[in-house]
Amino acid sequence: MSNLRKIIIDEREIEVDPNLTIIQACEQAGIEVPRFCYHERLSIAGNCRMCLVEVVGGPPKPAASCAMQVKDLRPGPDGAPSVIKTNSPMVKKAREGVMEFLLINHPLDCPICDQGGECDLQDQAMAYGVDFSRYREPKRASTDLNLGPLVETHMTRCISCTRCVRFTTEVAGIHQMGQTGRGEDAEITSYLNETLNSNLQGNIIDLCPVGALVSKPYAFTARPWELSKTETIDVMDALGSNIRVDTKGREVMRILPRNHDGVNEEWISDKTRFVWDGLRRQRLDTPYIRENGRLRKAGWGEALAAAARAMKGRKVAGIIGDLAPVEAAFSLKTLIEGMGGSVECRTDGARLVAGERGAYVGNGRIEDIDHAKSILIIGSNPRNEAPVLNARIRKAWSAGASVGLIGPAVDLTFPYDHIGTGREALVDLAGRDVAEADRVESLIIVGAGSLTESDGAGVMAQVMKLAAATGAKVLVLHTAASRVGALDVGAVTEGGVTAAIDGADVVWSLGADEVEIAPGPFVIYQGSHGDRGAHRADLILPGAAYTEENGLFVNTEGRPQLAFRAGFAPGEAKENWAILRAVSAELGATLPWDSLAQLRQKLVAAAPHLAKIDVVAENTLPSLELRELPKADFRTPVTDFYLTNPIARASALMAELSKLAAERAATPLAAE
Repeated sequence: MSNLRKIIIDEREIEVDPNLTIIQACEQAGIEVPRFCYHERLSIAGNCRMCLVEVVGGPPKPAASCAMQVKDLRPGPDGAPSVIKTNSPMVKKAREGVMEFLLINHPLDCPICDQGGECDLQDQAMAYGVDFSRYREPKRASTDLNLGPLVETHMTRCISCTRCVRFTTEVAGIHQMGQTGRGEDAEITSYLNETLNSNLQGNIIDLCPVGALVSKPYAFTARPWELSKTETIDVMDALGSNIRVDTKGREVMRILPRNHDGVNEEWISDKTRFVWDGLRRQRLDTPYIRENGRLRKAGWGEALAAAARAMKGRKVAGIIGDLAPVEAAFSLKTLIEGMGGSVECRTDGARLVAGERGAYVGNGRIEDIDHAKSILIIGSNPRNEAPVLNARIRKAWSAGASVGLIGPAVDLTFPYDHIGTGREALVDLAGRDVAEADRVESLIIVGAGSLTESDGAGVMAQVMKLAAATGAKVLVLHTAASRVGALDVGAVTEGGVTAAIDGADVVWSLGADEVEIAPGPFVIYQGSHGDRGAHRADLILPGAAYTEENGLFVNTEGRPQLAFRAGFAPGEAKENWAILRAVSAELGATLPWDSLAQLRQKLVAAAPHLAKIDVVAENTLPSLELRELPKADFRTPVTDFYLTNPIARASALMAELSKLAAERAATPLAAE
């Protein structure tokens, strides 16, 4: 028997879940209801009154559709379906009244407001308001807040929808924003004038339906209609958040989130959102050759000839950095292994078993967090490694899930059971018997920090043992966007980075800025920024950054996603796969493709699951060899959230945020 309920909305009969609110039922029917305070991922406030609808047979006044459930509607005569009207004269008059009240104190500064052209208030005033105002008294003004270097405030524009308060409290897990006062004295403020301490705070810019909260770095730089918009994938962490890159000419002006329920919902971290100024600074835009200890500019012909000269007849090794697309990793692997060399992508030293996909990806999905009753985090601080994932764990905790942590005690924005700090606690937990009746839907999140020591394989074996005993799913939380894709194409060497480089005459570094290469080998660095790798290099080949080439990235759960080019690389910089193809021709060992499409055909032939874009392949958990683990604590791999890669380290804003975070973390001294 169906538990759906029939209702009639604007003369259209539909069947909906009775637990839905009226505004959700209207969305299912394809009918738009205006709103300011309501947001589907936040709790219901019901304070803007813009979503008023008429309930036929109900009270003789309009009802707030966001705060009334379908099951609370009275049926019509003789049990007929309840009737809702969203465009009756009563509703139109009510909306016009609400809009008139909202605009009483709102400054009409649309021409200079950064939200102009993307403002919900502007759009809804046009659609549902009236073209005049009866209000002639002076407007109220409010003092602006200092929320830090990311969010600029114009509180006179605020309509008290409280979206920012609900987001920071419920999703970001900080309690620094709230509303004080009553009536015309009500205002949104921050606790003791504190700046926001969250790496998700930029999302309140998207949530604000007026121009009260805008992006401080983006302010007064562009208008929305001037921008070219490209849907692509983020590489600042391994989550693979879906983003939109907005460019003006050749410059990236801002980065916004795209909705993807399976990955990032509609949130992105502050590093993802504001790192774009790092795309302009310290760029490599021409090849360089080191002569007499100094780098000098060179042309592409000379640089490619120098690379071929250095590599011919010598032992070559390749290292794949954290931001490389799968196509570049596959090209480098094919080129280097064709010359008898070895390639390695595990630059953080992770002891991951490359042959078994379940051993480095697991069998869980990010979506599994939503339904898990129990979540165990091992050797990870997801608040720094993947803030959007941490917000999702917080959402599961809010819904009643229990969360346990093995590793250093850190602030995850929600309470958890701290089981232990290291391997001993994991071995003890894996050795316990779990009765079938006690099993709940559970998920184990394994942080990269627990796998980077010499006993990483043993740690993973204990995780697999625990998963087998409890029936839990396993999700490996990587820290690099390129890691899973490079592992999928087999870019690994027995013994890791040290074994790959050991004895090599030439080392090809594909954006591997996190690896220290000892003096000795000739280093060819291919990358986008003048970071550590370029400082060590004997030959520099300028490559494109992630917004400047089409590429495939596989996120931490094993989901292949396509990134698209939003702009062109500066100067002489080229796409990464094309550089490797050109070098192979110079070497006389031409790679068997002339275009990205041909390269992808070869790539899919080698790893067929990469052809299924946005699909997480089913993986089985292998049974790994158990070995004795030392009594040692786990370490978290990300110590500074804002400076994890060359693009972030080139960003002036990320440097400022890193400095502020360090100052905030320093223990304040008591007054004498």
